Amino acid sequence: MNDEPPTLRILSGPLLPAVAKFGAPLAFGMGLQVTFNLVDAYLISRLSHEVAGSALGALGICDQLAAIGSIISYGLSTATAAVMSRRAGRGDIIGARRVAWQSSLMVLALGAIFGLLGIFGSHFLIFDVVRARGRVAELGVEYLQVILTGNVTIFALLHLTTMQRAMGSSKTPASLLVAANVFNLLFAVLLVYGQGPAPALFAWGPELSAHLGIPRLGLVGAAWATVLARSLVLIPLVILVVRRFGLFRREVRGPFDGPLLRRLFSLGWPTSTQLVVRIVSMLMVQSLVARAYTTNTDQAATTALGVVFRLETMALFISLGWGSAAHTFVAQHLGAGKRERAHRSGWLAAAMNAIMMVALVAVYLGYDREIVQFFDRDPQVVVLALDYIRIVGISYVGLGLGIVLGSAMQGAGATKTTLLIDVVVLFGVLLPLAFGVVLSHGRLEQLWKVVAVGYASSAIVYVFTYQRRRYLDVEVS
Repeated sequence: MNDEPPTLRILSGPLLPAVAKFGAPLAFGMGLQVTFNLVDAYLISRLSHEVAGSALGALGICDQLAAIGSIISYGLSTATAAVMSRRAGRGDIIGARRVAWQSSLMVLALGAIFGLLGIFGSHFLIFDVVRARGRVAELGVEYLQVILTGNVTIFALLHLTTMQRAMGSSKTPASLLVAANVFNLLFAVLLVYGQGPAPALFAWGPELSAHLGIPRLGLVGAAWATVLARSLVLIPLVILVVRRFGLFRREVRGPFDGPLLRRLFSLGWPTSTQLVVRIVSMLMVQSLVARAYTTNTDQAATTALGVVFRLETMALFISLGWGSAAHTFVAQHLGAGKRERAHRSGWLAAAMNAIMMVALVAVYLGYDREIVQFFDRDPQVVVLALDYIRIVGISYVGLGLGIVLGSAMQGAGATKTTLLIDVVVLFGVLLPLAFGVVLSHGRLEQLWKVVAVGYASSAIVYVFTYQRRRYLDVEVS
């Protein structure tokens, strides 16, 4: 059984165990990636009191901004996976490899564009777009310049692992994502603390940093650690996709293929735009909070959002893991002409993710105070963060349901439909209600309720749309 081609294991046999075995490593790997990001936040929170609060607030803002580039790239990667999975499902392996090469050229070009944005546009994004203030803004610019300039590393990492998943492999991509974050933790300890004081758990860091001559970089050190860790993992990853799946071999290399790239762009831009819409909605919430509920001397609300958005990212990434499984199963089954199995696989992935979301929410609600105080003990920050978790937490089930079913539809090529859904929820529900709260001088708790309503609305619309099955009829070459 272990010698079966990955596509055969997906297309035959009991569907529930197949989805579980494929999706669980992806969800686990994505969840661990966020766990290490939470460790980054912990490292930052243990800097001096004068720096830690502002650094956490800057980190929360920069994560959202940096995620836009990753999401645009990921949209192209999911389009690539949809086409590759369809071709692999019908046995056209050479065609799948050609798609891999052409799409990788586009990803590298996109990385160059965001590198320039990091160098020349970070100040504008932090000060003029988000309107961050004080020390939060100053630290944010330093961090964003590094993380955006090195964004090509996460573009390439996500693209290569997504292509592996499209060819039917989920355990290897998950393990490589975990490895990247192990390196990130090691480098972050060395670069964030340098030769200065560090928590007892990481007491080995300053001694090693002194031996290597590494200075104390603080928040910007976390950015450099992330870029270096991703770069290190890319080397074995490229070797693996060439040797195991035959990607990037000489016979499939060539100059830009205009028609194919236009097709990938046509499939990918709605997904990219859709995911950017999700991030923009959170940035809008962050911006509204920064403008209406903070001052130059009181940035507790921004810091609280920096903490809870990190926790919320866990729900998002676990859901993206199960969504990746749904994407692959739907695409490969449609490529093989198995429409009913394609449809059922999306529901199964969504159900498994819902179980994980319930468990995650139970942990958050059961240990909310301890979790928040792990990152920041400021009483005002803790109160604001606890209110957010208790109000928004249960809606993570809806958030995950929308993400997984949306990914399943994207696997079928219905990317414009999923984009339309998210745009309607953002501009028809979330933003009007959020602006209403701010303009009426409402309390922050009311704004948190708006976020929860947005997640629930998204789930309702996706369930209704997915059940109608029209996404099954979309043509993908």
